[in-house]
Amino acid sequence: MKNDNTLTSQDLTDINSEEFSQAYQQFVKTADLISLTRQFEQGLAQTGRDNQLSFNVKEAKVSLLDTGILLVEPENSEQPSKSIVISSGIHGNETAPIEIVQQIISDILAEKIQVKHRTLFIMGHPVAMNIAKRFQTENLNRLFCGKYKDIAPCYEKFRAERIESYVSDFFNADKSSDVTNYHYDLHTAIRSSKYEKFAIYPYQGDKPWDKEQLSFMAACGVNTILFGHGPTGTFSYYSSANFKAHAFTVELGKVRPFGENDMANFQAMTEKLTALVCDEDLLLKDFDNDDFNLFEALGDITKVSDNFKLFVDDAASNFTDYPVGTVLSTDTGEEYCTTQLGESVVFPNANVGNGQRAALMVVPTTLS
Repeated sequence: MKNDNTLTSQDLTDINSEEFSQAYQQFVKTADLISLTRQFEQGLAQTGRDNQLSFNVKEAKVSLLDTGILLVEPENSEQPSKSIVISSGIHGNETAPIEIVQQIISDILAEKIQVKHRTLFIMGHPVAMNIAKRFQTENLNRLFCGKYKDIAPCYEKFRAERIESYVSDFFNADKSSDVTNYHYDLHTAIRSSKYEKFAIYPYQGDKPWDKEQLSFMAACGVNTILFGHGPTGTFSYYSSANFKAHAFTVELGKVRPFGENDMANFQAMTEKLTALVCDEDLLLKDFDNDDFNLFEALGDITKVSDNFKLFVDDAASNFTDYPVGTVLSTDTGEEYCTTQLGESVVFPNANVGNGQRAALMVVPTTLS
């Protein structure tokens, strides 16, 4: 990689190299996509079916499209009715989601399960995985919907563009009106949360919130939902806005290093995602407001200048609520003061650049 963080084809791993060939064959034997992804963090210069990086398991074709990008396609006579993206590692230190994806892939390659719907598995940011940080230069989960075009050359710019192209190709491969698109982007949070697991349901514009999808989230062990209030550059919003995918950004607890996650805590998520790709009965309960903690966004607290101060304790959990009239931030010529009962803070972070969100303010809501 160059000193200015730009990438050229010479920086990418040639799949014909002996080192990669051995590593790929090891992956086919062991299903260890994490190791292969971390070993070739910069990406592969030549990828996909043209280079025959594919093999078959239990009536499905498995294709390594690029570093951390694995496509599984059923090879049965019936037309799959779903196209599913399951992504992880968009922030490299959020390891539990990566290990969830690894578990599902391991079960597929060991032929313990049979995939019935086209599924794209993603481990998003291998460079950050290797340095155990959220990102190297830019927050990758702010660069989708083409926003990577607006930043200086860096690994995240390159990776966002590449990931977008793979997801676009994946969803566009089958334009049948009978196919429904899905995208579950799995994360863990920097700080603790009043509700350990929660999901952000991307802004839907004029479309209604899908109650069956909310019931699916609850079955995955996630019954706290934050409804998005506008277009963003997040990965899940990209799939939702461009491909009409049912999509969520799913927060599954606190950030922990590889090997320190209690995977039993994610059993419901792993089982339901597995059932989805295998076309098994999901056994969903009918939607009921009483089963959920639902929140709508009031808006952002934005850092305008270097004089910005955020009066949220470093130990405060996501969804901490404050009494009406509490001053939560000051900046040059302005302040943010709570105005509604139950007003709560999510993703507070004063260490952001000027013009960026320092906190998201939300209030409880229900669906009619």
